[in-house]
Amino acid sequence: MKFRILPKRKLQVAESQKGKAIVLSIKSSNRGLEFLVELFQQIRPSNPKNTKEAETRFQALLFQLQEDRSLMFALRRSLLNQFIKSEITQALTQSGLLSSRGFIQELSSKLKHKILPPLLKPTDFLYVIERVFYKRDDYVWMEQLDVQLWERLFELIGIEVNLTEPVLMKQLNDSLQILSYRLSMMGLEKEVTSRYDQWNDGAFPFMEQNRLINLLFELRQKGGSQHEQKLLLETIAEALHNCLQSIKWLKDDRKENGTSLAETFLLTRMEQHVERMFMVLDALDEDNMFNTRRFVHYFITLVRNQNRKNSIKEFLSQNMGLLAYQISEHGGKRGETFIAVTRKEFYKLFRSAMGGGFIISFIAIFKNLLGKLTIAPFWQGFLYSSNYSMGFILMQSTGSTLATKQPAFTASAIAASLDTSKFSGTPDLFGLALSIARACRSQIASFAGNLLVVFPLTYLLALLFSVATGSKIATSAEADALLAAQHPFHSLALLYA
Repeated sequence: MKFRILPKRKLQVAESQKGKAIVLSIKSSNRGLEFLVELFQQIRPSNPKNTKEAETRFQALLFQLQEDRSLMFALRRSLLNQFIKSEITQALTQSGLLSSRGFIQELSSKLKHKILPPLLKPTDFLYVIERVFYKRDDYVWMEQLDVQLWERLFELIGIEVNLTEPVLMKQLNDSLQILSYRLSMMGLEKEVTSRYDQWNDGAFPFMEQNRLINLLFELRQKGGSQHEQKLLLETIAEALHNCLQSIKWLKDDRKENGTSLAETFLLTRMEQHVERMFMVLDALDEDNMFNTRRFVHYFITLVRNQNRKNSIKEFLSQNMGLLAYQISEHGGKRGETFIAVTRKEFYKLFRSAMGGGFIISFIAIFKNLLGKLTIAPFWQGFLYSSNYSMGFILMQSTGSTLATKQPAFTASAIAASLDTSKFSGTPDLFGLALSIARACRSQIASFAGNLLVVFPLTYLLALLFSVATGSKIATSAEADALLAAQHPFHSLALLYA
């Protein structure tokens, strides 16, 4: 391998060029797609994690667009050509949205496309995205950029100016109608309607938005006035907000009644469709007040989805993460009942722990009696598990508490205090400290209530058994074996704990 040292003069020229703005040939504007590829090639940092370099290159582009009007018009013309010549319906109705095929079908599809990627048509807008952002890590630097830079770019080139093109408007209308029909169909799923007293109560907001959108298209075909269309568009936006409220209610209801992977998948997909419909509706209202932030979010999501469309790891992470979040929410709600806040709740928890100690005493006695039976290991294990199951069912039915099982619930409640989505993006550290203090106090109450009953009652039951039968539940050798099995260092007790 040979290394060549640059002459001093060439080195100075290379260093001076680093600080210069991006220079693109105006002639490349006629090449459409190639022009966009070259443009983002100049913006793309050498390292996708180098945010500073990406922002510097991006700011240089913004500066040059402000200074060079011909370059700005070339960029605008290139984008308009791609929107008109490409089919954007699929990008709006599929990319970035969970598929209706379900979890297993979507997973198998990604595994298949991992080996044989799908072939996109040159007329598909997703083909344009893949050509421009051809590196699989482009989404990394795009997401790290300040969102205001992206907003400034799209506002500078005037993206709302070109939304009156007939071809583009037709594709936007088709996309809105497809999304609307899908949302109404999802609103009729049993995971939605079963949560309401009457099925039409749950499906109403999702059916209503579809009725209003169809009414809008009929009004435009008949040549309705701009005022009538504007009022109808505002009504549609209100109906979509009602859909979001229904989805939120369903999520809150799941915290009380549990969750499932299918339901999590469905609600997430419904929410994605509503947000996408808001973006399309924003482009169709013709008020020249385009929500640039929402479009930037969709644009970055579109690039990320195309870069990671066949990623098994990301697909599993997203769906399992949603399921885990809902399970922890349900557990956290349940865990709040085991955390005493007032003095009255503290004594109530103490009494419930005494009830749990009462039941555990009988479970311990029955376990030792079952150990005296000479039966096959399978049936012995079956009887042991049945004994424990009956005990826990009794505790659940009577509202009793077992101290050793309580942390499994209180941990979720403590973790819920760190949920940034509930506290404006910042963890509630004061709430965390307060939850830990209350959980520790409640745990002490549970331990005290359990032990206060378990020790004397178990001893009394063992004594009564000895008096009634003339034999001990555990001989000296058996008692020594039981103690050895609980030794913290000479047994696996700590591992099991």
